[in-house]
Amino acid sequence: MPTAMPDPEQRGANSAHPGHRAPVYTAFRLRVGNTGHTMMAMIADLPLLVFTDIDGTLIDHDTYRWDAAAPALRKLRDIGAGVVLASSKTAAEIVELRDALDLTRWPAIVENGGGVLAAGAQTTDDTARYAELRAILAKTPPALRTHYRGFGDMDVSQIAAVTGLSHEAAALAAHRDYSEPGLWSGTDTQRDHFLDFLASHSISAREGGRFLTLSFGGTKADRMIEITSQYQAKHTVALGDAPNDIEMLEAADFGIVVANPHSATLPPLSGEDSGKIIRTTARGPDGWNIAMLDLIARLELKEGRTLHG
Repeated sequence: MPTAMPDPEQRGANSAHPGHRAPVYTAFRLRVGNTGHTMMAMIADLPLLVFTDIDGTLIDHDTYRWDAAAPALRKLRDIGAGVVLASSKTAAEIVELRDALDLTRWPAIVENGGGVLAAGAQTTDDTARYAELRAILAKTPPALRTHYRGFGDMDVSQIAAVTGLSHEAAALAAHRDYSEPGLWSGTDTQRDHFLDFLASHSISAREGGRFLTLSFGGTKADRMIEITSQYQAKHTVALGDAPNDIEMLEAADFGIVVANPHSATLPPLSGEDSGKIIRTTARGPDGWNIAMLDLIARLELKEGRTLHG
């Protein structure tokens, strides 16, 4: 689903909210799975750790605003909860949005779980995996390779044309560290052979909309589990609206499927029957706000434990 970068005028939609007192926390360097990089994490006695998709979930699909979610975001800050953005976006795309949302103190999951942007960091400083992926693509039999046109095969103007992004936003989407989205133009049989070759080199593929995205594996849920293990959170909750959010929704203590009329309805998920996973009726950030305020009330989480960045 093509997305647009937030308008600079929208950056004030959720301003910082002064806290009351900060708990003691310890910073340490964490190696993140097999992604080949580390991130700085903070151990704190968190009441809640939130993992949220961005487009169509926390951010409105049409306006790219998050104003409607501001009350819940402020409440989460007041109670000392953490909010981790989890998206298909690159680190270059996420960093400005994370700053605007006042969430820089928390890590962010990038490229659909390909890697993690560390708390406070502006880049991942990790391009080795993408370079390795591109090198394997270069070794693909030409009869198959010719049918796959990845972002690395396009210039910024071409990426803008196939995604609908502005030139500025396309430049950020082109700055990849862990995965390669692309367009497939061959037959289904050729596609199967193409994917078989890549699988023999430990590269997996996932389809989403028009794009076939290649990576060395890893999901939002994988990164969520790794981050969760480093924080002393009493509860975890995941919010999303798309198939690439399903593993994350099912792995958290609580899952919230946020209504998005622009995408197909997710099938019934494991945990819905017991109430572990719920669905909102309000769309996007409105649904996000209502569901999070309801969960905070249900868990009886109190203010007065703000964590400062």
